Amino acid sequence: MKTPFDWAKHISEPQYLQQEIDHLTSSQQIKEDHKPEKKDNIQPKSSQITKRGMAFLSWLQDVFDVPLVIQLTDDEKFLWKDIKLEEARQLAYENAKDIIACGFDIEKTFIFSDFDFMGQCPNFYQNVIRVGKCVTFNQVKGIFGFGDSDVIGKISFPAVQAAPSFSNSFPFIFGKANIPCLIPCAIDQDPYFRMTRDVAPRLGYHKPALLHSSFFPALQGAQTKMSASDPNSSIFLTDTPKQIKNKVNKHAFSGGQATIEEHREKGGNCDVDISYQYLRFFLEDDEQLKQIEKNYTSGELLTGELKKKLIDVLQPLIASHQERRAKITDETLQAFMTPRKLKYTY
Repeated sequence: MKTPFDWAKHISEPQYLQQEIDHLTSSQQIKEDHKPEKKDNIQPKSSQITKRGMAFLSWLQDVFDVPLVIQLTDDEKFLWKDIKLEEARQLAYENAKDIIACGFDIEKTFIFSDFDFMGQCPNFYQNVIRVGKCVTFNQVKGIFGFGDSDVIGKISFPAVQAAPSFSNSFPFIFGKANIPCLIPCAIDQDPYFRMTRDVAPRLGYHKPALLHSSFFPALQGAQTKMSASDPNSSIFLTDTPKQIKNKVNKHAFSGGQATIEEHREKGGNCDVDISYQYLRFFLEDDEQLKQIEKNYTSGELLTGELKKKLIDVLQPLIASHQERRAKITDETLQAFMTPRKLKYTY
């Protein structure tokens, strides 16, 4: 059976930071009085499948017994998308409930939205300004590709995403301690934290270390992109069993052959088959996964049979999440998002 750590084999190996990660996870560093913080960044969106990534994050929290800070960048969503501010905020709250339903410990976890937290914590805003003073407009254009027609909110936003990398942005958790930070994030967030790593030593802070996660491919294939505006591009945490079945059967790109006879002869291509690629993330039994790959590649297993295996895995997984999600009240959400001391002392 897989542990969430086995899921980490699907995380792309960082090209750098290994020394910092080794330092963070050394026995000397994980002392009770000097625990590294973990920070995650999540842009609010419709509830596409993120559960496995959250499970890995929860596992890291449990194994290393560290505080976890989750930043919901609802301001980024508002700046980059054609939506109202109120909608961006509401999406953040809904995402937070999905995150809480993944089993995070309230005594070790603080979740905040940028819109709410910026005015609550002067230390956070001060670090935003410190970072902003260290990065020139020319640099930010080169890093993020901003042009003359981009709104100024986009240009200043990278400093907002950088600030949670520094522990003194959260004095109610860390006091004045200068604690190193490990950031599990999607690979597309890398430019923000390369910038942050460049700025950190100039401010007297630790450089954040990163774990890069790979993207789920869209149902239509690895060359296409998931989109919240296209309900058939992804499996959503709100999907019913019937919707999951229909999406996989109708829209999951197949690596099989055109006919049964040809498939039996030539076999399928697991590298491009979306049902197999999703099973790499969600199937708990590694030996079963190897057998599926062998059978599909040889032509013994047909595309329809492979899709059924994925459906049988996803339906109970998402139904279970929905049951837990339904129990998350507004009071529980508020408790996770209230600035407060966690169980640690620094």
